[in-house]
Amino acid sequence: MVRCNGPSGPVTGALRSMNLLLIATSVGLGVLVVVLLILLVTLVKRSGKRADARVTDVVRVLETRMDELGQELAGAVERAEEEGRRSRFLGEIAGTIELDEVLARTLEAATGAVREIDASVVRLDNPGDKPTVAAHGLSADGAEAVTGPPDGSRARAIEVSYRYADDAEDPARQIHGGLAVPLEESGGRIGYLSVFTRAPGRRFDDDDVRRLEELSLRAGPAIENARRFREARQLADLDGLTGLHNRRYFHETLARECARAHRYSRRLSLMVFDIDDFKNVNDRIGHLAGDAVLAEAAGRAREVVRSADIPCRVGGDEFAVMLPESGLEQAEQLFGRIQTAISGRPIGQAGRLKISAGVAELQAEDDSISFFERADEALYRAKEAGKGRSMSAESRSA
Repeated sequence: MVRCNGPSGPVTGALRSMNLLLIATSVGLGVLVVVLLILLVTLVKRSGKRADARVTDVVRVLETRMDELGQELAGAVERAEEEGRRSRFLGEIAGTIELDEVLARTLEAATGAVREIDASVVRLDNPGDKPTVAAHGLSADGAEAVTGPPDGSRARAIEVSYRYADDAEDPARQIHGGLAVPLEESGGRIGYLSVFTRAPGRRFDDDDVRRLEELSLRAGPAIENARRFREARQLADLDGLTGLHNRRYFHETLARECARAHRYSRRLSLMVFDIDDFKNVNDRIGHLAGDAVLAEAAGRAREVVRSADIPCRVGGDEFAVMLPESGLEQAEQLFGRIQTAISGRPIGQAGRLKISAGVAELQAEDDSISFFERADEALYRAKEAGKGRSMSAESRSA
């Protein structure tokens, strides 16, 4: 179940306390000024040098006390503003269900929650897969969060410090210390939240730990909710048989990619292909065995597409691959790789199979529908030309 939580009571209470402190400080300052002014007026009414000296003393005391109260009030205002920013961050963390945004807000809040912090890192454990790492103030590539004790015991917080050689390069960019607390949800640890400082000699105290723990307590459930939502959405976007993206995802993503390519004047190509004579395969070995053939063919195709390409099952035995930042040449090369992967060795009871494909490159007048239709029409022309080949929407020859 996906849960979204609103601002907590303690956060609201902290803001209320800071507002009361500001009001009390202001009232105290006003009362003191009134009392001193009354005293000053009373002394002025008296004559003589002693009265003048007393007036001077009162004015001096008044100025000193006004300076002190002004500093106290400025400090109270600064603390109230800091508390307001922190409370706003805490409220914003649970204000979205998108994992990337939740992580970004958590990292921003962590950087501002503890003084003299230059960077923050979230590390989420993913059982059976590599951890998810997000960073603020550092490159996420290669960034590592501080993790727990090596014996697996549960520490409340972990503080680390780093030493460098005297001739180390760029000392101003060196991380000198870090503090980490566990991220937990329903009593279980889901990762760590770490903050880092470039200030030499910076040590973290109990107040730093408390602030980071407060943020972790709020961020943990929000992160886990967003992660579950992403997993559920990804499952909804996948075809149950082949594991490729499904037809709905294909059309939604193709529309976005077409709009992006038009907006930034970038290339986009599309390949639509199917398995030759697949109806005969179903008639010969049955639909259950035919489904296994489709799954195997899709798996082989997925192994040879680039990481930037987007393979989808459009329906039945028809598939499509979107190729961002690519033209017809790259689409034709991909067709060759998929053809080799599928026809290179037999697929179960079906034996050796071939595919036919239509390829197209996005034109200025295309929308996502016309773009797909041009590639699909080229696929039918490849079938008519003898199968086992590709044809381009921009050409009438094989």
